[in-house]
Amino acid sequence: MNDFLEHFSLTGKTAWITGASYGIGFAIAKAFHAAGARIAFNDINQELVDKGKSAYQAEGIDAHGYVCDVTDEDQVQSLVKRIQSEIGSIDILVNNAGIIRRVPMTEMSAEEFRKVIDVDLNAPFICAKAVIPGMIAKGHGKIINICSMMSELGRETVSAYAAAKGGLKMLTRNICSEYGQYNIQCNGIGPGYIATPQTAPLRQTQPDGSRHPFDQFICAKTPAARWGAVEDLMGPAVFLASDASNFVNGHVLYVDGGILAYIGKQP
Repeated sequence: MNDFLEHFSLTGKTAWITGASYGIGFAIAKAFHAAGARIAFNDINQELVDKGKSAYQAEGIDAHGYVCDVTDEDQVQSLVKRIQSEIGSIDILVNNAGIIRRVPMTEMSAEEFRKVIDVDLNAPFICAKAVIPGMIAKGHGKIINICSMMSELGRETVSAYAAAKGGLKMLTRNICSEYGQYNIQCNGIGPGYIATPQTAPLRQTQPDGSRHPFDQFICAKTPAARWGAVEDLMGPAVFLASDASNFVNGHVLYVDGGILAYIGKQP
């Protein structure tokens, strides 16, 4: 049994998690560290990187933080070289950085649409492209794309986000198709509705003591009857980053409490 559990170890691995100063990326990085990995993360500006470094230090994690715009191919290529020089060649990439714009489609400008696509789809392509040659040279590699339930579903006001995440699902499958022969596994994680500081206003108790309407909606649509916690993503991320998933490729693992399996309660 002990030999089997070693397949889940990330000891000696170097992991790069994009946009991991806080939130889901931060939780995944903590899980990777607990499993033995060395951690590199980036964010869009120095303020966020410093905030992330402080958070990692508070957890006793010696994480390496860098400023990098993941939509800029030259910056990404330079960062990959720097990580290789300062920490080690990258074994695990998590494409976590992302944005969302909640605007009705007919009110969204093409420029706004392109921005979401650039961050949520083009950037994962750019980052994966930068690390794959090193993974081929090492003979192994893990790429995890943070997809979404919007990789499968549509919803009002998120046309750009859904288009990007649907594209990211297919990019995940195509990286598998092209580079699986080099022992590179590319999979996705599709979080459900996760309780984070960003979603806290949607879960606040109303002045009359009732739950927020959106909170009621999500819990009613989720068989688990609750929001997810960032900790719910830690085990799936370690699994997909470890040797335990070496024959899992091109798959999106939805961590959604069962929403995608459920049609909902009859009114």
